[in-house]
Amino acid sequence: MFDTREKIDAGQLDLKDTVVNISRVTKVVKGGKNLSFSALVVLGDGHGVVGFGIGKAKEVPSAIKKGIEAAKKSLIRVPLDGTTVPHPVLGRFGAGQVLLKPAPEGTGIIAGGGVRAVVESCGISNVLSKSIGSANPHNVVRATFQALSELRDPRVVRRLRGMAEDEAETETKTAETAVSNG
Repeated sequence: MFDTREKIDAGQLDLKDTVVNISRVTKVVKGGKNLSFSALVVLGDGHGVVGFGIGKAKEVPSAIKKGIEAAKKSLIRVPLDGTTVPHPVLGRFGAGQVLLKPAPEGTGIIAGGGVRAVVESCGISNVLSKSIGSANPHNVVRATFQALSELRDPRVVRRLRGMAEDEAETETKTAETAVSNG
């Protein structure tokens, strides 16, 4: 699902992990219940590279370790506009939706739970977000990743449209005045 971007080698990056959720899960078998733990882990370098993984094991530390290994395999690079996202984006996964909007410097991270963990790991320090629908941490994290994977770098879009830098600046200014006027 998130395979549209290039694969990133985790060995070359200084990655920091954040545990978003630890669940106690049971499997009912013939002899009773088998208890294990599921860990949802977000991994990021703070400079636009982020990934998430889920690990299950009999003990919590083992589940977290497995989650980190899974997260290293799902790393994506996110285009940033300074310390925020370049444009508003809505990510959907299951019944969960996450809206991410750019914010001016000094706003901070206006997000909760899974969204906060993902954007902090990514290196975004000014963003407005709204989690709509499901509050399940797994769905919220996946919806956030879907939103981040849809972000496009403004310079790449300008090149695709065949616009020069000065044209793009005047277009941005007219769009900003249109938004501020109403």
